[in-house]
Amino acid sequence: MTRHFFVYTLVLMCMSMTACAQRNSEGKHYKEMVDSFAAMPPISSSDIVMLGDSHTECGGDWNQYFPGAKNIQNRGIIGDDARDILKRLSQVSADCPKAIFFECGANDLSYGYSAERVASDILMVVDSIRSSCPNTRLFVQSVFPLNEDFGRWKKLEGRTDDVPVVNKLLKQGCKERRIEFIDLFVKFKEPSSNKMRREISRDGLHLKPSGYKIWAQTIAPYISRLNKQ
Repeated sequence: MTRHFFVYTLVLMCMSMTACAQRNSEGKHYKEMVDSFAAMPPISSSDIVMLGDSHTECGGDWNQYFPGAKNIQNRGIIGDDARDILKRLSQVSADCPKAIFFECGANDLSYGYSAERVASDILMVVDSIRSSCPNTRLFVQSVFPLNEDFGRWKKLEGRTDDVPVVNKLLKQGCKERRIEFIDLFVKFKEPSSNKMRREISRDGLHLKPSGYKIWAQTIAPYISRLNKQ
């Protein structure tokens, strides 16, 4: 399989797999991804891990965004929420990595959870990482904005303005825990609005390559510093 065909297939999956009411960990894709991670060399103490949901998985090989990088491992799974990620966290934390860039939240909102519940579940994962890997540098990334104008994600209808509420709670929770919070939301939303910028989104939820470029540029200084350590 060529790299271009793999990327194209991944994009189609990201666009077709919706946030759903069924637990993601009960689904075929989740189990296939967990099995594929288990078959890979284990995460090492020199690795940087991108941990999250479809936003992370659909980034593909994250090393491509950072010249010279070879140690960035993608551990995103389409459809994941915080509790699904918690179930598979041992695959990441068994041999604690150098750093983890963690994001999730859209699928949590699709279950109808309150902003407070979403933030609490995400911080539950944060606390688990801190407990199992106290020396791992942990970066919590904000929940991405939504754009309901696409009319694609029925289970996310009416949740656009809940995203900044979740992010405010996450920022406060990270401050209390002395963990770095990276505000991606402000870079991806439209001016004077909480909506995802239309030109960088494929469907009101997932990102175009231009969106991944912005994401990579935002975390590049952190990646650079980590790779110098």
